[in-house]
Amino acid sequence: MQTAYTVLILLMLVGVSRLIGRVVPLPLPLVQIAAGALLAWPTLGLHVALDPELFLFLFLPPLLFSDGWRMPKRELWHLRGPILTLAVGLVLFTVVGAGYFIHWLLPGVPLPVAFALAAVLSPTDAVAVSAISRNRLPTPLMHILQGEALMNDASGLVTFKFALAAAVTGVFSLANASVTFVLVALGGLAVGVALSWLVGRLRAWMIARGWDDPATHVVFMLLLPFAAYVLAERMEVSGILSAVAAGMMQSWLDLLPRQTNTRLLNRSVWSLLEFAFNGLIFLLLGLQLPDIIKAVASHETSLWPTLLYRGLEVVAIFLVLLALRFVWVQSIWRLSVLLRRLRGKGEVTQVPTARSCWLLTVGGVRGAVTLAGVMSVPLLMGGDAFPQRDLLIFIAAGVILLSLIAACIALPILLRGIEASPDDKRRNEVRDAWRKTAEAAIHALEAEEVNPQDAAQSALAAELKARIMSEYRHQLEVFNDSAEAQALAFQMDLLERRLRLKALRAQRLELYSLSRHHQIGDDVLREVLGELDLSEAKLGQVK
Repeated sequence: MQTAYTVLILLMLVGVSRLIGRVVPLPLPLVQIAAGALLAWPTLGLHVALDPELFLFLFLPPLLFSDGWRMPKRELWHLRGPILTLAVGLVLFTVVGAGYFIHWLLPGVPLPVAFALAAVLSPTDAVAVSAISRNRLPTPLMHILQGEALMNDASGLVTFKFALAAAVTGVFSLANASVTFVLVALGGLAVGVALSWLVGRLRAWMIARGWDDPATHVVFMLLLPFAAYVLAERMEVSGILSAVAAGMMQSWLDLLPRQTNTRLLNRSVWSLLEFAFNGLIFLLLGLQLPDIIKAVASHETSLWPTLLYRGLEVVAIFLVLLALRFVWVQSIWRLSVLLRRLRGKGEVTQVPTARSCWLLTVGGVRGAVTLAGVMSVPLLMGGDAFPQRDLLIFIAAGVILLSLIAACIALPILLRGIEASPDDKRRNEVRDAWRKTAEAAIHALEAEEVNPQDAAQSALAAELKARIMSEYRHQLEVFNDSAEAQALAFQMDLLERRLRLKALRAQRLELYSLSRHHQIGDDVLREVLGELDLSEAKLGQVK
């Protein structure tokens, strides 16, 4: 029962922290870390023992699957050059540079373990950056950070596992590791894509036979990242890349026909799951902080001088990571501009500036994946305690905190003077999509031939077609190219939505009244209320 109570308390804290985050001007991860540390205070004394393998299996697959599902694929392809240089090149650059620095700074940490720590410090968290910047980052930079976060989660953690294997076995060959890395990575991608495709085919087969219950399909989606991860690990390829590939593949398979209700439920469930898992990871970091601090200082005679010394080491490692990232971003960006000019591709519009380079540098915030990875470090190595495991977790936790704090301070300063401009390209694409779909609907209705049995039914069919077509013609007016026509149409649309919202809320109140007076049963209440809620959701936010 104690485990159940602990889980319920943590889930409650995840929700409460979100409410506190709306009042306190701090990013949500910092609020959740502070809440976890407060809960672990000796007065309250909540303690959670973590199994490294269970922690890795429970948290990473769904988070990576969700990242792969959510990532805009077109932008990922268009920006593949800078994203790959950051997600692969920068990870290797960081592993080598920071790994040797950590080994030099902490001689007690073996070099393979230092490389493993540098690898697990490489993944970034674009969700935290978006929350801190409040969506004011220029759209291309935000897409680069999102793509990097998606890809370097995989590359960083795969490199981390290679370094851990080298630390445990004591055997490492760069040539063999490079070939194995490619095979493991490609194998993981293939397993994720194949399994996701098979699940999609299974769902299509079920839908064709009328087995389209949304809850059943959503359960399959919840199990898919874990299945992709376990199957890939059993085949000795990358389970991390398998989960990412399964998510990216599933975003295409999500467009199956007759799946409207499943998509609505699926998005809601995954939004809740992602929010809960991210929150739980940061809460667990806060809960582990007292134990991490005690473990780091357990072999020393004095607490505060030891903590101060270790804190300075964390600051030094964070500054080196920041410097390596800035050097890489600046060098690669300038090199890409030079190559573009040498190839004669015309004038270069994206000339690197100090501000843009610093935005990409400070935007490399460490987050949930780094913590989940470092918590998965085994407790034992060859029968003995893993060397400096508590120190590794302490450094990773410190780097996460420092990167969040640095982003909170630096991003608002760097974004000063940059207005949150609307994405004109996306807005135009949305307008064109609505206009073209409305035209297609009108053409389909015009071509529809109804063969009613008598004149009364014929008149009724013509009236219904005219009514539906008028709604689509109204959409065409809303997305007319004329600015004045658009303004008038939007004003009328807003008024109509307000009136419809008022009518829906009156229906809901009457429904509640019928239920209170026992004129309808609970099953009728749920059914009608669900329809009203769906109709209100379609209206969107009405100001």
